Amino acid sequence: MDNAAYLKQIEDVIEKGKYKDDWSSLFAFQVPEWYRAAKFGIFIHWGLYSVPAFNNEWYSRNMYVKDSPEYEHHIKTYGAHKDFGYKDFIPLFTADKWDAATWAELFKQAGARYVVPVAEHHDGFQMYDSQLSDWNVAKMGPKRDILGELKEALEERELTFAASSHRAEHHWFMGVGQEFESDIKEPLVRGDFYWPSISEQPDQQKLRTKPHPTAEFLDDWLLRTCEIIDKYQPKLLYFDWWIQHEAYKGHLKKIAAYYYNRGVEWGFPTAICYKHDAFAFGSAIIDVERGRFAAAKPYYWQTDTAVARNSWCYTTSLDYKSSHEIICYLIDVVSKNANLLLNIGPKADGEIPEADRRILLDIGEWLAVNGEAIYDSCCWRCSEEGPTKAAEGQFTDGKAGSGYTSEDFRFTAANGCIYAICMAWPADGRVTVKSLGESGDPNQPSFHGLIEQVEILGCDIQVEWYADKDGLHVTAPGISSDYPLTIKVRVG
Repeated sequence: MDNAAYLKQIEDVIEKGKYKDDWSSLFAFQVPEWYRAAKFGIFIHWGLYSVPAFNNEWYSRNMYVKDSPEYEHHIKTYGAHKDFGYKDFIPLFTADKWDAATWAELFKQAGARYVVPVAEHHDGFQMYDSQLSDWNVAKMGPKRDILGELKEALEERELTFAASSHRAEHHWFMGVGQEFESDIKEPLVRGDFYWPSISEQPDQQKLRTKPHPTAEFLDDWLLRTCEIIDKYQPKLLYFDWWIQHEAYKGHLKKIAAYYYNRGVEWGFPTAICYKHDAFAFGSAIIDVERGRFAAAKPYYWQTDTAVARNSWCYTTSLDYKSSHEIICYLIDVVSKNANLLLNIGPKADGEIPEADRRILLDIGEWLAVNGEAIYDSCCWRCSEEGPTKAAEGQFTDGKAGSGYTSEDFRFTAANGCIYAICMAWPADGRVTVKSLGESGDPNQPSFHGLIEQVEILGCDIQVEWYADKDGLHVTAPGISSDYPLTIKVRVG
């Protein structure tokens, strides 16, 4: 690839396009309708780190951190780092059981509407066919274009293809390997797998910390990202952290302007998800990692979390969440004006673990019945009622999500209806939805609509109901469910 020519192309597209590389121009961004309607997506962490399958997806860094569990495990299992480094996992990453169609079919059955594979993680191994580096799956390991094959299989099933880049952290991510005798050593030049792996590690908590990446690295990051954009045309681009660092801001705005302009050229809207205030508010979609907002927001947002609490990738020691917890999580965030991006971690050979598969199918079964309360829905005037509240903020997804009672409801609206989702259906089949009670005072911010019909999705019995000042009282004896049930309220 002629890097200089590609950089010029990027500048030309920005110059001629609607979107410029400044926050004022990027503020014209609008969340695509397909994304608002989708509600549920699949995130995929699959790569070289799936081979050792130890602890989590940071194995490529932690195996070089002395006295860490990964460091000790690596020596015990694979030998000295100078003889067997991270790069030596590439021949073991064969993906010999991987089938894009099988994956796509499972995601379809799960009820997902979009899929976000990690195109490149912090380790620098590209999961797609690249002209910028030979260290990718098309030239090494499986010798297949993973991203390209998956995109084709997804779109055949009318699932939206997206992509994620975690490349920014690679600047320093594996530099600790230079502190002792390992396979990470100077000279490291552009094109090398480990490049640049700087030895001076930044303070990861500070946004103005040095050393800054070089212009060469920043240009490489820009080109890699735009290569994904142009080659695969994802409708959504997700960025992991560290792009909020001051050194990345100029190139980040260029990426956004280029990507949004490309979407205009292609005839479909594109969008970016970001974390940690990396983008100016209103120029992309806010994402909360492993956490959520406690209340509904007037702007659209996303939470990304995983089927396991302790890792994004497959390992042999995963602490799985229950299907019930994840379904409740989906309901809660949708009621608060958000999407759920749920991560799975395939094995190195390409098989999706049975526990991941079972969770996805459970979600799909629930959505097959209750999907009209989720897809294409919007927030109602009240997002929730009941005693159980979500913990606010990042990395809080293990602190709440269970313990719901029959008094806990989450609300959505669509199709001329209000959907009151009971998070824990009681054994006696009797619930009261306080937010749907009749009010005799029109000056009070209460519900004043005319209820014409009440039913429970997936149940063929006729429920009994009446409304008074205390709420909408619903009785449906004989119904039991391990998962939330949706009360569909049609109003006049």
